[in-house]
Amino acid sequence: MRPRQWIKNLILFAGFVFTLNEHWRPFTPEMWHDLERSTAAFILFALLSSAVYLLNDVIDVERDRKHPTKRLRPIAAGELAARTAVTISVVLMASCLVGAFLLRPAFAFIAGGYLVMQFAYVFALKNVPLLDVFVLAIGFVMRAVSGAVVIGVEISPWLYIVTLLGALFLGLCKRRNELVLLDTAAAEHRRSLQTYTPSLLDSLTSIAASSTIMAYSLYTFTSPKLPRSNLMMLTIPFVIFGMFRYLYLAHSQNAGGNPEEVFLRDRPLIGTILLWIASTAIILGPLR
Repeated sequence: MRPRQWIKNLILFAGFVFTLNEHWRPFTPEMWHDLERSTAAFILFALLSSAVYLLNDVIDVERDRKHPTKRLRPIAAGELAARTAVTISVVLMASCLVGAFLLRPAFAFIAGGYLVMQFAYVFALKNVPLLDVFVLAIGFVMRAVSGAVVIGVEISPWLYIVTLLGALFLGLCKRRNELVLLDTAAAEHRRSLQTYTPSLLDSLTSIAASSTIMAYSLYTFTSPKLPRSNLMMLTIPFVIFGMFRYLYLAHSQNAGGNPEEVFLRDRPLIGTILLWIASTAIILGPLR
């Protein structure tokens, strides 16, 4: 179920965080109510994504056994029966959709759309160059949209654009890691890798990184959802350094294959994220 990858679903809290200063004073009952709903949505999406991981690992079991690290996954290693994994996956999908509907019908609609897209990815699109990365990126955008829908708020379209571009950046780094790590055996693990080259992925990654930084910068001083003081511009250096640090790790240590591992283990990156969170909280919160 890859619980370490649940960190990806933290993007669901974006709707709560970036509209906090717009709707309520902090520490009111309304705030706690929306925080509870955001947390419930986070848990449901984490379990929903785990259901997809289980299904994906059953389908890719033979390919995973040829991968130096994925061969250690329980299904590929023979520690978890495929039938058990599929059963758990189906139960999780059904339960999460029911839970999403009870939380808010519109959230269930998005969760259902996410599942349909993931089915298309697992069975076909993960083998189509570029589309494989875009599907992953759109999944992040759907998470951000879900976080706003579940508490009934609107957040700046800029944030969706930043989410899409940032996710493309991470996805391209992941593909580069697979290509370099597997070398000549890359196409055997994932068919889309036979048409990628390191130079192409480096070019696409540079475009995605530059676009992300530009979009985030524009967001900080053009979004009507942010304080008019434009103080959010002070957080731009953290975003730039964070992306540079990730690129450094992806190229010097080929660490881009598991973004969650990088975010949880690299101290400079963790420090940068914490500084960004602290500065954003001060700018948007009660101390602004």
